[in-house]
Amino acid sequence: MRACLFSGGKDSTLAIHRMRDSGRPVDLLLSIVSQNDYSYMFHKPNILSTALQAQAMGIRHVVGGTVGEKEHELNDLEELLVENGVTELVTGAVSSEYQKSRIDRICMKLGVEHIAPLWGADPMKELNELASGYNVIITQVAADGFDDSYLGARIDSAMITKLVDLHKRKRINLLFEGGEAESFVLDAPLFGKRIAIDKAHAERHGQVGRYIIDEAHLEGKASV
Repeated sequence: MRACLFSGGKDSTLAIHRMRDSGRPVDLLLSIVSQNDYSYMFHKPNILSTALQAQAMGIRHVVGGTVGEKEHELNDLEELLVENGVTELVTGAVSSEYQKSRIDRICMKLGVEHIAPLWGADPMKELNELASGYNVIITQVAADGFDDSYLGARIDSAMITKLVDLHKRKRINLLFEGGEAESFVLDAPLFGKRIAIDKAHAERHGQVGRYIIDEAHLEGKASV
């Protein structure tokens, strides 16, 4: 069973596309809902909306839960892998040794192959690919320089320019691998339908700002 640890963000979605393009499509999406808003391993904002993304891609989806306690949350991931008979685990890791090393450790223990098709990817190439072929919005910001104008904004060419400037001034990671921000994919090449947001709101708690999708639905994509 080839599964993807799926947050609904840009990297895990792009990893699924990479696997499809390599002839090894993903059979299962695994999402983990953490009770900890600041989990070290798992995205929290809009994680329940991954159900719409799974439906859009036509891939079976299993949702697990965790209290989100540092390090111990990995046990919940391990149990989910065992319960679903996972033999290959795909992740969207790009440069975070913290996340990759922990996934590697779990996979080695279980005899599962860890596949990280984006590992070492060039940030600008990835951002440009996302801007041209995907509809990705920023759903959380948690670093100096990110004001509320980023919340709910699409990662397009104009946004890339802003991110590059922020990288130069504040040294943020362009792909948010340092936890600077999180994202959510509304449309992608594998999506049979796109996600339309009906209702959403932004909230701010100190340096952390979030764009929360309250209601959304799938709708048809225009024929080319």
